[in-house]
Amino acid sequence: MKIIITGRNIELTDGLKSAVEDKLSKLDKYFAEDTQANVTLSVEKERQKIEVTIPVKGHIIRSEQVSNDMYVSIDLVEEVIERQMKKYRNKIVSRQQEPGEFFNADFINKADEDDEEIRIIRTKRFGMKPMYPEDACVQMELLGHSFFVFRNAETDEVNVVYKRRGNTYGLIEPEF
Repeated sequence: MKIIITGRNIELTDGLKSAVEDKLSKLDKYFAEDTQANVTLSVEKERQKIEVTIPVKGHIIRSEQVSNDMYVSIDLVEEVIERQMKKYRNKIVSRQQEPGEFFNADFINKADEDDEEIRIIRTKRFGMKPMYPEDACVQMELLGHSFFVFRNAETDEVNVVYKRRGNTYGLIEPEF
């Protein structure tokens, strides 16, 4: 895998470059040799951020991690991408699809014992009285949740409100 490292508001030291290359080289087993990984390191106030984007045929493998220490962010981003690749392999194997030339065939064909299986461990049921999105936001705040499912009083459809950064809210509506 080819790793291209850029920096924003940060000096790319040899230590940072080697840390990124060492961590991301662990991902070589998942990708073909000519796959390109774009890495951007940036600093905003106390936030040390790393973004890794790996464009592959029809998909983009991406992770963004932020912490107070760039080396911690680098560790986290490698773990996330590895988890994504294992899930992607399971998807390809279960659907009997072709992985494309961007992925290492040995990785796709190998069964992994420690794969994370998606399991639903709890089901909740609750009555949904119609309410307006603003009322749903208030209810979400009262419950201390980051999202809230409700029946929209205007459209009579199931909607979701969620908390966004900057103390704002989002609304998800079904599209038919």
